[in-house]
Amino acid sequence: MAEANDLVQAFDNKIHAEEKIEPKDWMPAGYRKNLIRQMSQHAHSEVIGMQPEGNWLTRAPTLERKSVLLAKIQDEAGHGLYLYSATETLGITREEIVQALHDGHAKYASIFNYPSLTWADIGTIGWIVDGAAIVNQVALQRTSYGPYARAMVRICKEESFHQRQGYESVAVLARGSAQQKAMAQDALNRWWWPALMMFGPHDADSAHSAQSMLWKIKRKSNDELRQSFVDQTVPQAEIIGLEIPDPDLKWNEQRQHYDFGEIDWDEFKQVINGNGLCNRERLAQHKQAHANGAWVRAAVAAYVKGKTGESGE
Repeated sequence: MAEANDLVQAFDNKIHAEEKIEPKDWMPAGYRKNLIRQMSQHAHSEVIGMQPEGNWLTRAPTLERKSVLLAKIQDEAGHGLYLYSATETLGITREEIVQALHDGHAKYASIFNYPSLTWADIGTIGWIVDGAAIVNQVALQRTSYGPYARAMVRICKEESFHQRQGYESVAVLARGSAQQKAMAQDALNRWWWPALMMFGPHDADSAHSAQSMLWKIKRKSNDELRQSFVDQTVPQAEIIGLEIPDPDLKWNEQRQHYDFGEIDWDEFKQVINGNGLCNRERLAQHKQAHANGAWVRAAVAAYVKGKTGESGE
């Protein structure tokens, strides 16, 4: 009992001292479980998030836009790889992580269950969706688990580039014809509220937020992150002449923040419970892609086995 208490105390001391927890360090089972949930969800979000963008690869309006979108999708695949690899340091296999997604035990960001209907959606995803992700991910560079924090450094740099690319694309549409500007405004109208939902429920209603804050897995609360996103995005929309679709939005001089309307939490619950517009489509496509790639995984395993045999290890 004394030894167990010493381990807990040593862990708590490292958290309090802002020292990173590393894979070989002792950690509470709950800390490990919480990390696997959050990190795998993050990885799944990066991979599933390729689907609404991939929907427009063959329909991009110019070769330049196509090459930019292709590079962005490639980056998202890389982010998924970093995060899956970081999650594996917690003693869970890639196969278990993916199977949890396919079985419905693991989730991904609710926003990727909305369809990309027009080209303006692609720019808006970069500007709004990646912009919301950056607000959360910058804080995660200081998360208490070392492999997660280090993965976030490169991811944040690339996501910031994606956000600038998306904003530039939307700005071009907003400065274009009346039809193009209307298309940009329509995309903003459809993606704004799902983007606010990305930060999760209010802190008092979140099942994991409080404990994650104590363990410094999360460094800012859901509501703090959401407020930061609103504060930085509203002026961006004003600069390019688009309107945030919220009649309750107004600057609060006393708080020095924007006040904004209430999110439709019933819609949020429907989406995260599998009843969004694209839930079934997204998961089915991921399962199909995973099945189609079985021969590649088998070939890699055979190659590694052969090389290991040759070396005598």
